[in-house]
Amino acid sequence: MKFTTIGLNCLFGGALLGLVACNSSGNALKQEAKEETGSQLATAASTETTEAAKEENQELAKVITRKGGVKNRGAYIRVLVNKTPVTNFDIQRRAKFLALRRVPGNRNKIAENEMIEQALKLEEAKRRRTTATKEQIDEAFATFAKQNRATPAILSRELGKLGVGAPHFKEFIKTQISWQRTIQAKFQSETTRVSEREAIQQLRESGNQKPKVDEFTFKQVVFVVPKNKRSSAALAARKREANAFRSTVNGCDNLLQSIKALKDVSIIDRRHIMEPELPTRWKDSVAKAGVGKTTPVQETDRGIEFMTICSSRTVDDDRAAQVSKQSTDFTQFGEKANEFSKEYLDELRKNATIVYQ
Repeated sequence: MKFTTIGLNCLFGGALLGLVACNSSGNALKQEAKEETGSQLATAASTETTEAAKEENQELAKVITRKGGVKNRGAYIRVLVNKTPVTNFDIQRRAKFLALRRVPGNRNKIAENEMIEQALKLEEAKRRRTTATKEQIDEAFATFAKQNRATPAILSRELGKLGVGAPHFKEFIKTQISWQRTIQAKFQSETTRVSEREAIQQLRESGNQKPKVDEFTFKQVVFVVPKNKRSSAALAARKREANAFRSTVNGCDNLLQSIKALKDVSIIDRRHIMEPELPTRWKDSVAKAGVGKTTPVQETDRGIEFMTICSSRTVDDDRAAQVSKQSTDFTQFGEKANEFSKEYLDELRKNATIVYQ
């Protein structure tokens, strides 16, 4: 059983992580862990390191240093980020994780900084209600294990042997998913403040005409699969049911009556949805389906779903201009994501109270 550094770099290499594991080959991570001895990683960061971290954060946060009266032994709090404690044990595990990721430099110092940032990110995600769910974290963990030809149990055991531990790894995954959702939510909230009048004004100033946008009304048919009953077999069975029913659908008129004989099937009405507003996963299939037709089924968080297109028209009104402008901004988000993320984190640091114990 081998977990490669290449695999970890694929998973953790970016500022905004999709948490999709990569196929990998090479030396075992266990060999990489030997770059740091246990005693080195168990040693707390020096006073010099703490002072350096304090100086770096001085401009961005309210930094307080408390000098301990006795020598700390065992697990103890090293830093308080607002009210979130970061222990020496957290920093030791993160330092070992950095070694597995082949991050150069003073790993104790980097680990401390990462744990401070993690506390800030999770606190903000909780405030915005964008925290990753346990199911999302477990799914990402299982995906990483599978791509490394292992089971979650084996991966957990190996991470424990390497001194990182599955809980620490999962907390890292939780932070990445939550932070990505958080910055997307912030970006979207700021972008959607563009009013119709502002969008029209921008079009006039640029000399462009109002854009023409396709608008749809459709019914979203959901073959529900409860989370506590979700399995490959259950999803496959529901997919067969959905495809069998979908083959009988002919428009939207009698759809509600048709599903009454089915078990755990619901319909969500979607009215006046413009093409840029469609979720990415549905955009192409809705556009190709045509009025009265259905999209292919897809597996979603709710179960197995497909769309039935009820109507379609092309519009070029003020709302179309607004939606088109927002869509362009969202498209550009990928290019600006790293910069936006850094500015957002700097803002959180500036308003934080960081207490070094």
